[in-house]
Amino acid sequence: MPTPPYSSPPCSSPPYSSWMRYFSPTANHRRLGLVCLGVGVQQGLLPVVGPRALDHHVAVVVTRGRGWFSHAGRAPQPVTAPALLWLVPGVEHHYGPDPETGWDECFVDFAGRSVEAYTDLGYVTPEHPLVPLSGTEGVRHVVDGIVRAARRGGPLLEVEAAAAVHGLLVALRYARAEVSRHGDAVMDALARDALLPISVAEHAARLGIPLPELRGAVRRSTGEGVKEYLLGIRLSRAKELLARTDLPVAGIARRVGYEDPAYFSRLFSRRVGMAPVRFRRQQSMPRPQGR
Repeated sequence: MPTPPYSSPPCSSPPYSSWMRYFSPTANHRRLGLVCLGVGVQQGLLPVVGPRALDHHVAVVVTRGRGWFSHAGRAPQPVTAPALLWLVPGVEHHYGPDPETGWDECFVDFAGRSVEAYTDLGYVTPEHPLVPLSGTEGVRHVVDGIVRAARRGGPLLEVEAAAAVHGLLVALRYARAEVSRHGDAVMDALARDALLPISVAEHAARLGIPLPELRGAVRRSTGEGVKEYLLGIRLSRAKELLARTDLPVAGIARRVGYEDPAYFSRLFSRRVGMAPVRFRRQQSMPRPQGR
């Protein structure tokens, strides 16, 4: 076990403040796919945590100060706020603040089968357990909501907290320091041109970046490939046109970037689960008479 660079000094009274609540969701709550198991907010010269391993995930967000973090028995890494520590099931972790400066943190414990999907999409990164953040305002807003719900209590607490965990994972994704203005510009431009009937390579050329760079930017931002990302935008627009217009399916296919209406219909059916004409019948609103 590596020796941590700092250890907590002995003292007669805790030089920190700590508030936390833990939840016990039922089997029905766990069917939601994601449950909140606990939430906490702490400030000051906090004690060292671990070494230990848990059976669930925890997002620890350091909002002020500095310290260290060891993951899977590796040498401690320096931590400087704002930063995110991922604690993942079955993997030993060990961390603590600088005993001179301390740090402020909030944490949320969570579990559920949806975590696997969030990991595949790149929202949870077990392979990168220490994540620099650009800020924590959005994250604190979500955590404060869970804290308010926990203080209030009541029969809706577990569902309300579970819903907030989804919001937390999104807020943490937005807060990553690696999401640059350049990356956002690429994604904005790609979304703007998504309906053009051009290939992924042609999109890269229009953006003036190499194809591997475009693929990497989309993967980092969405957890998906470029084709899947473009398909999602195209199908969303096609659904709007099917529900709100009388355009034929072939015309809609062309408007969303497909010259071959049969190919478009196959893509639509595979992703949506029904053919475009059936979707139109389900979603179309009756038009007023005389118009």
